[in-house]
Amino acid sequence: MTKLIIKETQNPTILKFEFEDFITQNENFEFKNIDEAKESPLAQQLFYLPFVKTVYISGNFIAIEKFSIVEWDDVKDAVAEQISTFVDNGGVIITVTENKVKKQPITVYGESTPNPSALKFVVSRMLTKNAIEFKNIDQTEASPLAKELFKFPYVKEIFIDENYISVTKYEIISWDEITLELRTFIKQYIENGGKVLDETVLVAAKKTEDNKEQEFDKLDVTSQQIINILEEYVKPAVAADGGNIAFDSYNEETKVVKVILQGACSGCPSSTFTLKSGIENMLKSMLNDEKIQVEALNA
Repeated sequence: MTKLIIKETQNPTILKFEFEDFITQNENFEFKNIDEAKESPLAQQLFYLPFVKTVYISGNFIAIEKFSIVEWDDVKDAVAEQISTFVDNGGVIITVTENKVKKQPITVYGESTPNPSALKFVVSRMLTKNAIEFKNIDQTEASPLAKELFKFPYVKEIFIDENYISVTKYEIISWDEITLELRTFIKQYIENGGKVLDETVLVAAKKTEDNKEQEFDKLDVTSQQIINILEEYVKPAVAADGGNIAFDSYNEETKVVKVILQGACSGCPSSTFTLKSGIENMLKSMLNDEKIQVEALNA
């Protein structure tokens, strides 16, 4: 019999039934009633249960939201058995349509970062020319991929730049338990034509870059020099670790340089050391000013 793992969610009315393998290809389905569930024979069958309110199918799980007429403890085992029996008898979970995007093989591998809470997933093709960070699912209108990743309960933050996706997790779970799941999801999502970033965002980002160039011309000479040093000497090294650094401000009186840390750098235990021993010393040397101090602002 197909093995299912029953997992509770933060919403007590919703229960997840997880499979050992993925049951969808970078797609997510939400069905509110049997008429909406034409793409899923399994969901249609589940709606014959009077307490089923909504059926969600995504990744390697089926999640069911119930009405309050029953308690999950009374019915969850029977539901799991019904799903297993349906699948074992050759039942179709999701009907595959003919107009699927042609699969584009890629490779994805996980790469550790100085931040133990962040892992960098490197993709064998360019994803974006603009670094973009997402702190929560409400910020992901621009990135369908980031939105899907936030549906994994352990994902805290996401940072996308060039050819990698940096994922920061909550401490409740170890990377050993989730790396394969995330790597597989990202690989399947991109291979099957899933959109990483909406093109309109790239246009907006380009406008932002144009504005930055105009602002750059208005800055004092020292600020311009600091930005150029960060861009040429610091950003490439930081990007290699799955993060990003951006100039925020420079105070000519206090000699304090403020920078914004993103991705794996944000909240990294070693970031303070890196700022003080690396970036600060570099700026002191290249600008010939021992009074310069660097302060970090986590994005």
